[in-house]
Amino acid sequence: MSPRRRRTTLWVLFALFVVVPLAEIYVLIQVGQVIGAWWTVVLLVLDSLVGSWLIKREGGRAWQALRTALQTGRMPATELADGALVLVGGTLMLSPGFVTDAFGILLILPVTRPLARRLLARLVTRRLLSGSGPWDARRPGPGSGGSVVRGEVVDDGRP
Repeated sequence: MSPRRRRTTLWVLFALFVVVPLAEIYVLIQVGQVIGAWWTVVLLVLDSLVGSWLIKREGGRAWQALRTALQTGRMPATELADGALVLVGGTLMLSPGFVTDAFGILLILPVTRPLARRLLARLVTRRLLSGSGPWDARRPGPGSGGSVVRGEVVDDGRP
């Protein structure tokens, strides 16, 4: 892993494990001060119930679309991306707090999911084309710097 890549990964992990929980606590305290502690708890429970219903509905739709694409012989790229986004959005909805719930709902709703799908496709394309990932290991062949073993294939007739 390159030093730049390692530094970026550390910042992302820092944001996920430090900044997001602090933002959640801040928002919970602010909401609690405005509407009261008990109403904040009621709102969190209601938010979880609505989120669970939405995950079940959109997850079922994504699963059905995936099955239809596979049965018709189409490449299910959009359906797989939708399924992944609903899964990540559902995971965000399971964590208590309003900030993660807002991001989760944005990934789950069919109105906002195409934008998230385009961002996901752009990220995956950039990773594939930049050569960063587990698939960019040194491969043998001309110009790759890897070793090439010359040999001969012998077919003995067995299947």
